[in-house]
Amino acid sequence: MNLSGPFIKRPVATMLLSLAIMLLGGVSFGLLPVSPLPQMDFPVIVVSASLPGASPEVMASTVATPLERAFGAIAGVNTMSSNSSQGSTRVILQFDQDRDINGAAREVQAAINASRNLLPSGMKSMPTYKKINPSQAPIMVLSLTSEVLSKGQLYDLASTILSQSLSQVPGVGEVQIGGSSLPAVRIELEPQLLNQYGVSLDDVRNTIANANVRRPKGAVSDGERNWQIQANDQLEKAKDYEPLIIRYQDGAALRLSHVAKVKDSVEDRYNSGFFNNDAAVLLVVNRQAGANIIETVNAIKAQLPALQAVLPASVQLNLAMDRSPVIKATLHEAEMTLLIAVALVILVVFLFLGNFRASLIPTLAVPVSLVGTFAIMYLYGFSLNNLSLMALILATGLVVDDAIVVLENISRHIDAGVAPMKAAMLGAKEVGFTLLSMNVSLVAVFLSILFMGGIVESLFREFSITLAASIVVSLVVSLTLTPMLCARWLKPHVPGTENAMQRWSIRLNQRMVSGYARSLDWVLRHKRLTLLSLLVTIGVNVALYVVVPKTFMPQQDTGQLIGFVRGDDGLSFSVMQPKMEIFRKAVLADPAVESVAGFIGGNGGTNNAFMIVRLKPISERKVSAQKVIERLRESMPKVPGGRLMLMADQDLQFGGGRDQTSSQYSYILQSGDLGELRTWYPKVVAAFKALPELTAIDAREGRGAQQVTLVVDRDQAKRLGVDMDMVTAVLNNAYSQRQISTIYDSLNQYQVVMEVNPKYAQDPETLNQVQVITADGQRIPLSAIAHYENSLQNDRVSHEGQFASESIAFDLAPGVTLEQGTAAIERAVAKLGLPEEVIVKMAGTGDAFAATQKSQPFMILGALVAVYLVLGILYESYIHPLTILSTLPSAGVGALLSIYLTGGSSA
Repeated sequence: MNLSGPFIKRPVATMLLSLAIMLLGGVSFGLLPVSPLPQMDFPVIVVSASLPGASPEVMASTVATPLERAFGAIAGVNTMSSNSSQGSTRVILQFDQDRDINGAAREVQAAINASRNLLPSGMKSMPTYKKINPSQAPIMVLSLTSEVLSKGQLYDLASTILSQSLSQVPGVGEVQIGGSSLPAVRIELEPQLLNQYGVSLDDVRNTIANANVRRPKGAVSDGERNWQIQANDQLEKAKDYEPLIIRYQDGAALRLSHVAKVKDSVEDRYNSGFFNNDAAVLLVVNRQAGANIIETVNAIKAQLPALQAVLPASVQLNLAMDRSPVIKATLHEAEMTLLIAVALVILVVFLFLGNFRASLIPTLAVPVSLVGTFAIMYLYGFSLNNLSLMALILATGLVVDDAIVVLENISRHIDAGVAPMKAAMLGAKEVGFTLLSMNVSLVAVFLSILFMGGIVESLFREFSITLAASIVVSLVVSLTLTPMLCARWLKPHVPGTENAMQRWSIRLNQRMVSGYARSLDWVLRHKRLTLLSLLVTIGVNVALYVVVPKTFMPQQDTGQLIGFVRGDDGLSFSVMQPKMEIFRKAVLADPAVESVAGFIGGNGGTNNAFMIVRLKPISERKVSAQKVIERLRESMPKVPGGRLMLMADQDLQFGGGRDQTSSQYSYILQSGDLGELRTWYPKVVAAFKALPELTAIDAREGRGAQQVTLVVDRDQAKRLGVDMDMVTAVLNNAYSQRQISTIYDSLNQYQVVMEVNPKYAQDPETLNQVQVITADGQRIPLSAIAHYENSLQNDRVSHEGQFASESIAFDLAPGVTLEQGTAAIERAVAKLGLPEEVIVKMAGTGDAFAATQKSQPFMILGALVAVYLVLGILYESYIHPLTILSTLPSAGVGALLSIYLTGGSSA
């Protein structure tokens, strides 16, 4: 059966079929989204919960632990970790790779609902979750600055106007706001005045809660008209709260302003953002899954003038970060590489064929095959990204082979005197089976990646299918368009009519054929030596595979750095801010830095800060992002009690938000014995710091944060009619930034926050001024029933799989691969002789690399087996597939040797 026959005989239909393939591909190309990496459904969910004022230990025991127990019953949870800091808990759930993320999200929400009764009653809102995708880093960061408005007012503008408007832009997913918090009315109580007037904290709280209400009041009607009933039950500003009467004392009204300072402020005063040299509120914009990054960013930029117009004149809306220029440049580079590859292939074909008409046939086959692949990419929901374009670049050399095989065989028959039409029919029929075996074996190799599973399968799925699709399209083109064109364009070769190019090509081919014939004769005369060389080549492959450095992903230069400032445990917000300022100014002073944005405090804790460093274009800075990091590390001033970690931002990051850190890799220690963990953790940290292969080590420093423990004499308290609930309620009212009432506005909701005046919350001695009410109504200071003790405690509590854990984050020293760094860590930890109670493991990118290394040999073996099976079926032979596969070791040597000699690594 000649599959090419109908297409050779019907040139118009064949040309229109090829044109249809081109049109479908061209239209699909315009519809494909653009992104740096393929869309990955990475099954990681982060659950966040907050309880203002709660210590890390309280958050861990009352929030993290109940949630972890509920999440532990969900099927498919691979790893579970949590981090609890002051007033905040984050639980990170990583599911099996084949777990549906949407189904997992539903089960997570059900688990949160089921644990409602186990969580503290004082939580204003239930925990929330969000799905994490390592291939969807923020695409843009905007900053709001003003010399007139406060940060709370800027945050309000961002929350009520900008966030809503940006979310409506096509392609925009979540918009996060940081750098401050919503406006609030703050009640700052004066303990001495409260004691003087005999007013309890609950008296103040109840007064405010009862004075500020927003409830339905109904309507009245006379049968013809209807009147809605309203009242002045809503208090909105600080001046509205000041005259509230707490009670009448000696015939005079005791007002709130007599015992407290009331002011318009923000919900959380331990939160601050910046952009370059100005205080700022930041809006972090994420895209929807599958959205075109370039189009989304352009749509946002088109909206910026309109958004600036609705803001007050004193407010500036600035672009703090934009990923699109780097993505555009990277994809443009990939597209240019693809065009250059096509041009070089065409040039090589022309040089060797020496005939313009003959060269034109494979020249047409290449674009039809590549452009047609875009249609299949669109059907599969793929995007134009670095990996899919790399697949097309690689496919360029493969698709031209099919056309050349058909062209050469048909040319052979024409040169032998066969008519072009008959030669095309005969030649295409002869190589049809060969083409089928070639392409099916190639497809089997590339599709074997889909069976690798895990992160590699998700990451390279588009690469694999795109490459396989281009091969299939090429097979169709080589059996339809190519023989049809050969039948009409090729002419018999007439000796003596060659031009200079053809004569040069003929001489080159003759020399190559002659050389090949001599080498083939030699090989056939020395069969044993040839077989021995095959075994040696296989051994060289194994040796090179072992010695070639390995890493997970090559380091990118995205034109952006991520910075993290960590202060010593227990540093206050006011002490941390000046340290952050030193680092900010030092980074901004570097000539390669365009801008710096970030924030301090918030959910990260008072001693943590985060920054986004935007670099100038590579044409201006002249050095790579990694070189900028090394220069900044060398020039960074030494700041006692603070340290800055920097890393180049990557399009693909793993760990699911495990820990807020600016180091690329992470190492976990966990144990059911907290004492053993605290004993061995500093020793492991010291071992890490002694390794020259590692740098930028981020580990918990010091003995912990200062803690005040109130030790209550329960017997004495019971005699006076005071219980622990009353004691903790008083402390919560005084020191937790407690939200005691809600202000309802047409655009948003705001809180009334109560606490003692901050100047009375700077020393543990102020606890003695706080009073509780006994059973007979007497007021007694806490010192009458309790004393406090100073101690040290961690400023964050981490769990891994419900066990206590600690983490060490690190980067690799210049020139060190992940494989080398991992090996150094394993040797150092082995020398320590950790007890069995302490479990250690790599996390995030390191864990993904280890899993990949384990499965990589099996993937290679699986690909070889797949090719053998396909070829064996097609050739009906057990031996012929081995003959073909025997050519692979030499190719492997070439690939591995080029990596080794150029100082690269196998990624």
